Amino acid sequence: MPRTRTVPQPAKATQPKKPALRLQGWRTTDDEEIERRRQRAATEPLTIETIEPGHPVFGTFRVSSDGGSSYEVEIRSLSQHDNSCGCPDFQVNGLGTCKHVEAVLARALPSKIVREGRDNTRIEIFLRRAGERPEVRAQWPAGSRRSGAYALVDRFFLPSGALRGNPLALLPELARALTSASPQVRARIRLSRHLLPWVEDESRRAARRTARERFLAEVDAGRESLDLVKLPLYPYQREGMLHLAFTERALLADEMGLGKTVQAITACALLRKLKNVERVLVISPASLKAEWEEQIARFTDLPSRIIFGPRAQRLRQYGPGTFFYLASYEQMLYDADDVQQRLAPDVIVLDEAQRIKNWQSRTAHAVKRLKSPYAFVLTGTPIENRIDEIYSILQFLDPALLGPLFRFNRDFYELDDRGRPAGYKNLDELHRRLSPVLLRRRKQEVEGQLPGRTDKHYFVGMEEEQVTRYAEYERRVAQLAAVAKRRPLTPDELDKLQQWLACMRMLCDTPYILDSDCRVCPKLAELKEILAETLAEPGTKVLIFSEWERMLELVRDLVQEMEIGHAWHTGSVPVMRRRGEIRRFKDDPDCRLFLSTDSGSVGLNLQATSVVINLDLPWNPARLEQRIARAWRKHQTRPVRVLHLVTEGTIEHRMIPLLAGKQALADSVLDGRADSASLPLPSGRKALVQRLEALTGITATPSAPQETRPAEISPIPADPLTAELLPQLGDRLLNLEAWTAPDGRETLLVVVEGTGIDRSALEAVVTQSRHSAATLELIDRPTFETIERLIGMGVLRFAAEDRRLLHRSPALGSERDAQRDRDLAAARDLLAQSERKIRMAAVLAGGGFPIEALPALREGVELALRSRAHIEGGMEGMDLPDAEKLPDAWIEAHLPAHLALVRTLRDGSEVLLGATAEQVSAWIAEAEKLAKEIGGALAT
Repeated sequence: MPRTRTVPQPAKATQPKKPALRLQGWRTTDDEEIERRRQRAATEPLTIETIEPGHPVFGTFRVSSDGGSSYEVEIRSLSQHDNSCGCPDFQVNGLGTCKHVEAVLARALPSKIVREGRDNTRIEIFLRRAGERPEVRAQWPAGSRRSGAYALVDRFFLPSGALRGNPLALLPELARALTSASPQVRARIRLSRHLLPWVEDESRRAARRTARERFLAEVDAGRESLDLVKLPLYPYQREGMLHLAFTERALLADEMGLGKTVQAITACALLRKLKNVERVLVISPASLKAEWEEQIARFTDLPSRIIFGPRAQRLRQYGPGTFFYLASYEQMLYDADDVQQRLAPDVIVLDEAQRIKNWQSRTAHAVKRLKSPYAFVLTGTPIENRIDEIYSILQFLDPALLGPLFRFNRDFYELDDRGRPAGYKNLDELHRRLSPVLLRRRKQEVEGQLPGRTDKHYFVGMEEEQVTRYAEYERRVAQLAAVAKRRPLTPDELDKLQQWLACMRMLCDTPYILDSDCRVCPKLAELKEILAETLAEPGTKVLIFSEWERMLELVRDLVQEMEIGHAWHTGSVPVMRRRGEIRRFKDDPDCRLFLSTDSGSVGLNLQATSVVINLDLPWNPARLEQRIARAWRKHQTRPVRVLHLVTEGTIEHRMIPLLAGKQALADSVLDGRADSASLPLPSGRKALVQRLEALTGITATPSAPQETRPAEISPIPADPLTAELLPQLGDRLLNLEAWTAPDGRETLLVVVEGTGIDRSALEAVVTQSRHSAATLELIDRPTFETIERLIGMGVLRFAAEDRRLLHRSPALGSERDAQRDRDLAAARDLLAQSERKIRMAAVLAGGGFPIEALPALREGVELALRSRAHIEGGMEGMDLPDAEKLPDAWIEAHLPAHLALVRTLRDGSEVLLGATAEQVSAWIAEAEKLAKEIGGALAT
């Protein structure tokens, strides 16, 4: 029986001291990387089994972790890196070792035998992975070479241990010779269990190079056909289909609009014909599953199935009965392991694969657990910001292609003296390494098969209200830029910077995005003129993009006034309803406009469109091109006009030349078109300051050392009504507030000292002010102080949604104290609302409706967070684009134990729809705990 040694995690007090590693950022040597693996071997809990009891040192071991992974380790040397393991790290890192090998060496070998220096007595035939390329080697034990075992091995290996010929031909022959040899000979030779799988992989790679030529020869002879789908493909699309099908694990990085979807569908149809594949798993953004279903039906007669619904329902849908299984990235977070077990796909297609560009993300880890013989990765933007992104994508296709991350960083990043990335290098070599799996065509390469495109910018000025608000955020950004010149920004400052830059971009469209009371929007007037001219041509359809849904709300109001039919496609629209909006736009001639946020900028085919209007510019050119590619793509029959509305002299205007910067990086790696094999990458702080200065047009001047925080927003000027009332009431005017009720009615609350005030005189002043429609409420000081005290105690609560302070006398106490009382009252009110919503969710879940409980639960949690924000000092100054949702950084600082719950409930609808009743019950219990915690804070 195999002997099992379990090596538990040492107690903290007795953990072995880790060897000192003097690592500098990303700059590491092979020795340092090996030492890292030795440290992990010494500290992680592992279970080690001896698979060959007769070989306690130079034998085979199974190493398992608490996470469930298990790998087989072969020990053949105590001094050289000639051992082997089946884990992914060993196969990729080129070090000749891994934590599993090091764990066996340090913790599982009999120490007495190791001290005595016993030699290996078997002939070892193995794959040496220490170095740039794997090498098949033989290792001879000391002693006589006259046995039958030596004679057998001598036929295949030189005395130096090198193989005598092509391993793909010789190693299968060696395996057959060992099978027919005597037991005594076989006992003297160990053929590594990791060797023949490598041979099979290499044979498969070699076969790919000839399979395509054989198939095309059959096509030329008339025995095969490239007509695999119902509609003809362009020549470049046939080339893409062949690349996918015969590379088997391939990256198709065609520019947006060239038809990557149909190329993948046709490649799957070809593999079905040639290789009998039966199950294709397509993973795409949730909004594109219906688009895939439509394209499959349009080009083939193959069955497809959209995966949707709760998790139990989804698991049934992964069963047999169809060819294409259409799932989303969000579903893979929960379904990946079950998909592998139940479906075992023959082909996996990743559409818009930039979703896994971050190799540390949960989505990337989940997707990379999936295995299949064939894999197609589709993305028009495999590099959006950094070359790490294409490294992550290639890990899914072939982890060995670019090697381990530490070597990738060495090969393609210039590192400064602290080991931080300072630039790129060897980009031509990176392009060469990618070339076996990468196919990329640009629109200009196939422009004869695509309609023309023209781009035009419309520059729009700001109104005074926009200028005032924009200047305030610009001033704040300039102050932080000055701070960044002196020192790195803190995480809180970086969060503020991102929020303020976003607010500047929003204000380029309209203040309405941040303030529902201000509908100033010069772009609307320009858009109205454009639409009037554009839609005068019969049959013209227009696609209108904005990053901000509230900007599109103003557009929707405009087009409704103009009586223009439109479709609505934003992130707030349920996925299945979006599908109906898309079809209506395509099929209904009266539906002339498609209003969309960037939820519609990926993967949709909207060739009915001949005009694309961008109301604002995204941060990077890839996203901008994704928008345009919805219309300017295959099967478009007329020229496409692209119109950009840009606010003049702003961050939006200055973004235009900067958008080309990131494109140069993608061009150099993907297309091999850069003027140089290197590109500069300034240090983080330097790059930040340069970007801020370019975006704001202001040179950041370092401020005095003590000035490290941006100034607060200037106070709102006094309301004119106060100036009118003060001459009449003088010091007797203690407090003046304007309240707005939910139905829009306004009330003016006037608090005075004493009695005998002429009410009619006050009403006359109010009638002449901008509050002329307001109702006047006049109360004395004792009554008002009683009301404030009861509100602070939670006995009373605000009925109005908007309460604005216009004047407060120092005699009534500080505004800070009054604001604190209002904050606490608001916190109590919000907490009461939160508790009601959470109770409603509990009732629904307890009645057998867990999914239906989620909206109430989500709202209850958000209300609880806002309650806590008021306890901490109110919502003012948080600069939230959406006041309903507090940022993750704030939650992590104040309620870290509940951050995971908030992120889960804020996740996409696909994730929540797959929740089980047990999960929903657990979320409700945690929400109740959150509300109780906030109630305790209020009580103190």
